[in-house]
Amino acid sequence: MLIQFKRSILSAVIFAMLLPVWSYAAGDADSVILYTPYTKITVTPGQIVDYSIDLINNSKRVIDPEIQITGIPAGWQHSLKANNYDIRQLSVLPGERRSCNLSMIIPLRINKGSYKFRVSAGTLASLPLTVVVAEQGLSITEFTTTQANMQGPTSSTFTFETVLKNFTGDKQNFALIADAPRGWNVSFSVDYKKVTAVEITSNNTTKISIEVDPPDMAEAKSYKIPVRAVTNASSAALELEAVITGTYSLQLSTPTGLLSSGITAGDQKKLQLEIKNTGTVELFDVQLTQETPINWEVTFDPQTIKALPPGNAATAYATIKASKKAVAGDYVLNIEAKAPEASSKASFRFSVRTPMLTGWLGILIIVAAAGSVYFLFRKYGRR
Repeated sequence: MLIQFKRSILSAVIFAMLLPVWSYAAGDADSVILYTPYTKITVTPGQIVDYSIDLINNSKRVIDPEIQITGIPAGWQHSLKANNYDIRQLSVLPGERRSCNLSMIIPLRINKGSYKFRVSAGTLASLPLTVVVAEQGLSITEFTTTQANMQGPTSSTFTFETVLKNFTGDKQNFALIADAPRGWNVSFSVDYKKVTAVEITSNNTTKISIEVDPPDMAEAKSYKIPVRAVTNASSAALELEAVITGTYSLQLSTPTGLLSSGITAGDQKKLQLEIKNTGTVELFDVQLTQETPINWEVTFDPQTIKALPPGNAATAYATIKASKKAVAGDYVLNIEAKAPEASSKASFRFSVRTPMLTGWLGILIIVAAAGSVYFLFRKYGRR
């Protein structure tokens, strides 16, 4: 009897020691909740569904369960994010809650009916969800191109030839949308006409030209241009890429910026030129050329600038010889700096003066003419 009594006391002591542990575990399991206000929703094929899900920790300890999604049908694209991060676990302090976002895209090819799946926080909590697809899904729409990547300078216009295929059972009116970077212009053309939407009958295709025009000062790098064709029942997306190789730009001037001067007819003048690469890419073989008034001559030193890095300036000299027959007045001389990728032209205005000797000869001729008239008047005036 004594031994049995001792065993009973020992069992009671062990039970009393384990009871708080069991109660604690059971309390944790009951006080961790997964919650979303909409557990059963009705959607249509192609629709995007977003669930805001809270993990509520009413226990007295920190929990860090793995968040699992089970039962989602094959082909349903989905993601689980918190603060824009893809997550697999959530850690929650006692008495607090953490939110995450479950996003999914209902496929276009889907049968009408109810679809059930489950979100679980390890073994602590489970949240059953139901999506009711109200309509029979349509076949897919395809947006394709044989060349999705192009390269060129900012002066280029990139033209992508694409094909939009309507494999649905009905005629569709697709809105054409481009998510281009700021400052970029994107236009759609069908049969050489600008459009913002296109209508395609069932099981047919349409060719669409997409023109992409970058801004003049676009940085040299690769740019993604997502484009979409969207209807109420169907949609398709295509990602284009434009690689900007750089900006080609030249500036021709003088060190002082002055583009006017004076010159004497028949004389020559040396003019200092400044050719600056204002683009982002090195230029090669920059040629200097001129357009002169009749019988004027211009020579350059040097005639060609072999290489001009971006942001740098080169110096050249233009020796200008005015025509001997030039009369007094203003004359315009055009000089151009030209590379295969860029050019710059400047107009120089020259005020021509006649030589001093010519002026004195003119005065002497006038005096001689006046003297001759006076002599003739004196000699024959009284007859």
